[in-house]
Amino acid sequence: MYKVDFNAPCRVYFMGIGGISMSGLAEILLQADFTVSGSDIKESDITDTLKALGATIYIGQVAANITDDIDLVVYTAAISEDNEEFVTAKKKNIPMLTRAELLGQIMNNYKYGIAISGTHGKTTTTSMMSHVLLKADTDPTISIGGMLDVIGGNIRVGNSDYFVTEACEYTNSYHSFNPYISIILNVDEDHLDFFSGIDEIVESFKTFAHILPEDGLLVINGDMEHKERIVSELKCNIITFGLESDNMYSATDITFDEEGHPTYTLLVDGKKEEVISLHSTGIHNVVNSLSVIAVADFLKLDREAVKAGLNDCTSAKRRFEKKGVTENGVIVVDDYAHHPTEIKATLMAATNTPHQELWCVFQPHTYTRTYALLDDFAEALASCDHVILADIYAAREKDTGMVSSKDLEEKINQLGGNAQHIGDFLSIEKFLLKNCKKNDLLITMGAGNVDLIGDSILKK
Repeated sequence: MYKVDFNAPCRVYFMGIGGISMSGLAEILLQADFTVSGSDIKESDITDTLKALGATIYIGQVAANITDDIDLVVYTAAISEDNEEFVTAKKKNIPMLTRAELLGQIMNNYKYGIAISGTHGKTTTTSMMSHVLLKADTDPTISIGGMLDVIGGNIRVGNSDYFVTEACEYTNSYHSFNPYISIILNVDEDHLDFFSGIDEIVESFKTFAHILPEDGLLVINGDMEHKERIVSELKCNIITFGLESDNMYSATDITFDEEGHPTYTLLVDGKKEEVISLHSTGIHNVVNSLSVIAVADFLKLDREAVKAGLNDCTSAKRRFEKKGVTENGVIVVDDYAHHPTEIKATLMAATNTPHQELWCVFQPHTYTRTYALLDDFAEALASCDHVILADIYAAREKDTGMVSSKDLEEKINQLGGNAQHIGDFLSIEKFLLKNCKKNDLLITMGAGNVDLIGDSILKK
């Protein structure tokens, strides 16, 4: 495998440079005096930012972009092997690394590489960890899979031993990482277009955990079913967290304010310590914050800085993000939830937010996920007062006719729910403007572009 030498910056080309993760890595290399170029299918605020930092950006991916002076090509799983740039780079024998392989090599430059993994909650927990590290004046480098206001984007290049990043299990990309500290928030059935089922997913997380050095740290949710299988034969330090009191880090006396923000008493080895107040909604974020506190204690960070960082963190964009209130008094929230477990957590958070009726506009994300978890999606959504279903967001897939949002509508209604498949965004918007009333809570939900509906309604 090609090794990046940060003492001898070279010319690096990113295929898909406008992606949220790829752009972050490109910015890190730009700050380290590498010559960076890359391509994407369209211009965006991200590509504009990279241009301003000195990157050369091509719109459109064609063979001519791959010039002979390029030393390294970086690509993502979204790039197909028949892509013109990919084919040309192979023909020219230019060294190539995946996005994850490059990130793993970047992590080697930091003493405290922190990788935050789990089927759900990675971005929010990375946000929490980022706020804490910033409050503790550690000057961290941060790479996050969302836009974080406190750093003005998805990347921050620091000048210290601290590096924090999300670690995604899809295609086992996190197996290329080199963390000193890892968090495993949860392990659930997902990405079934790649994994065969839960057993393979658990084994993937186990492999990820065993990357850690013996003096490193695994912080793992002690409440989850597969914890023992993951930690078996693990030689590094292990800390458990969760709501059950037998975890090393747990919580008691949990209450919520009028906006659904939790406050709790921290328990460490069963003993009451601090009162922690969060600015993120939902009891699931109590659990997420426990993992951050465990890491902070291992790093011997000041507890007051930890408390302040957690209280300041409002999460990244699209994580129970309050977008505004319409002229007729409808509260509009947007959330990235696209898995049944995430949907349940989001709807539970909504119960702690004052409202009249709850409306959920859900855009299923990928056909394989919707098909495999159809019953679970229906169960998660059935408790909502009103469910409006958009058409499935295909992402990287093609519609083979195996499942549709109409199937989900039928399943929800069979369980006694109130679901309606409307499909296109304009029709959904018109329906909501006619039917949502003052003090109703409207959540647009999904990993696609469903947030556009809420944005449009707020402009009316």
